[in-house]
Amino acid sequence: MVKAFKPYDIQFVGLKIGHHEFAYDIDSTFFEAFDYAEFNDAALKAHVFLDKKTTILDFKFEVSGLVNVNCDVTNETFDLSVQGQFELVVNFGEEFNDDNESILILPHGSFEMNVAQYIFELIVLSIPAKREHPGIKDGTLNSDILSKLEELNPNNSRYDQDHEVDPRWEGLKNLLTDN
Repeated sequence: MVKAFKPYDIQFVGLKIGHHEFAYDIDSTFFEAFDYAEFNDAALKAHVFLDKKTTILDFKFEVSGLVNVNCDVTNETFDLSVQGQFELVVNFGEEFNDDNESILILPHGSFEMNVAQYIFELIVLSIPAKREHPGIKDGTLNSDILSKLEELNPNNSRYDQDHEVDPRWEGLKNLLTDN
């Protein structure tokens, strides 16, 4: 395990039965350790709640905060709010098994568990597939790319004025029917 992930080791053997909470501040160095470069910067809080029982461990992961990303439309950077949670049940068996995404089997005799991978996956999966600057929706973003897209939009009346339509295509407009 990478040295950067050592603070994410939870030694559950010495803990009493009951509820325990672990808090982590997540920044860009966390993602660098995973060699993940999709975020420009990050300021997140991760909370791991452990409910230790006699034979199983119930984990609940929660993350919240901001990641600085590039907009998929304009490539402008902006802070994207991230919220997410995930639950994991840890049981003990003959050998390690993580085939089920919500149940983890650790070998008998295990005394600690590293939660860095679970926090990383929760954050990455909480990011929407399309990252769009909020200024696009409310019209407050002034961007060269947006200006050019608006200029080239065929539904734009300014586009029609600037671009004369070839007369050979005018006949095709008569084929369009409105139903």
